[in-house]
Amino acid sequence: MKVAVIGGGSSYTPELVKGFLDRAATFPLSELWLVDVEPQRLAIVGGFAQRMVTARGNPFRIKLTTDRREGVAGASYVTTQLRVGGMIARRNDEYLGKRHGLIGQETTGVGGLAKALRTIPVVLGIAADMAELAPGAPLVNFTNPAGLVTEALARYAPATPAIGVCNVPITAKMAILDLLQRRTGETIAPERAELKTLGLNHLSWHRGFTVDGEDLWPAVIEGTLAELRASEHPMWDPALVESLQMLPNYYLAYFYTTAKKLAEQEQWPPSRAETVMQVEATLLDEYADPNRSEPPADLMKRGGAWYSTLATQLLNAHYNDLGETHIVNVPQRGAVPGWPADWVLELPARISRSGVQPLPAEPLPPVCFGLLAAVKSYELLAVQAAVHGDRNALYQALLAHPLGPAADQIPALLADLLETNQRYLPQFT
Repeated sequence: MKVAVIGGGSSYTPELVKGFLDRAATFPLSELWLVDVEPQRLAIVGGFAQRMVTARGNPFRIKLTTDRREGVAGASYVTTQLRVGGMIARRNDEYLGKRHGLIGQETTGVGGLAKALRTIPVVLGIAADMAELAPGAPLVNFTNPAGLVTEALARYAPATPAIGVCNVPITAKMAILDLLQRRTGETIAPERAELKTLGLNHLSWHRGFTVDGEDLWPAVIEGTLAELRASEHPMWDPALVESLQMLPNYYLAYFYTTAKKLAEQEQWPPSRAETVMQVEATLLDEYADPNRSEPPADLMKRGGAWYSTLATQLLNAHYNDLGETHIVNVPQRGAVPGWPADWVLELPARISRSGVQPLPAEPLPPVCFGLLAAVKSYELLAVQAAVHGDRNALYQALLAHPLGPAADQIPALLADLLETNQRYLPQFT
């Protein structure tokens, strides 16, 4: 079995390799192809990955290539974890928002829009390669903005089955397990628990939690409120959680506490991108050490907790027809009554060899749906703009986004966005 990783030079890759090594007994991988456009970075990360595999007895081979089609050809699975323009583009996205008095973030607001415009055409190109060279193979997309990219794949590359994945739900699940352990003293194995989440990627609400089928959500809310009230600097105002009886995805802080986030970014530099650039420089130095064969502790500073667990669980569930429930981004296909069936949502789905089956879910209440619908409108316009180079759709995407500029600011921001990203946006030239 061959798995191709597009963006294989990522600093995340060693964690992914570790995940495949840990699952070698149930997921019989023979070749892991790391594909990247940066040969030097690929050589460093790939060389480290090869030493990791050698240290574990070579259960599979690591192959390195800068030729995407070679990497994709004959693959059973393809994963995408790429960043068009690299970390410099991410920094540009952050400061684009800051320059215009808006949220500067890589997936939310105007920065997320810029990233989507750069990314969607590239990922659609990968899907086209797969349709030709690896027909029927699932594309598992980790590339941000994951839900928006998956929306584009669902609408413009239907021949390639695509699943969008984010580590926020699994991180929330593990945090809830830690909360319950602190409250009760009981350690609960993650496989016994299921989290109920609904929304869009980076715009979702956690609203249920079961262990062995038993509903523990009242205990989760009670414990969360107790800890929020006891904290000097709580993540959320307890009144918010008490009202909703749900836990917001932490990216909702950009919407619920916008002024606070704007004040924080006034303290830049360093922005998050600038911090990660420093972390990555250290990681690449450590990866280049010829005596190293285990991921360094500094990898946890990079973010992306539980990434390897999530990625390999998903592929393993599909390959072994396990029917496991995972939270993914896919077209909801009527799972949420009354919402458009073709909307890509982040929700629990059953993963088996036959594919991904979204599980029935009650619609969100109006207090959440209003925001979700506005952002989904933005996403649909952003996809249209990215695919067709449609400047009017781009204008309207900015107008529709709750964190976007005022109407009279849009022309200046649009010009700035297109000029800053010109080399990556040929569809607009």
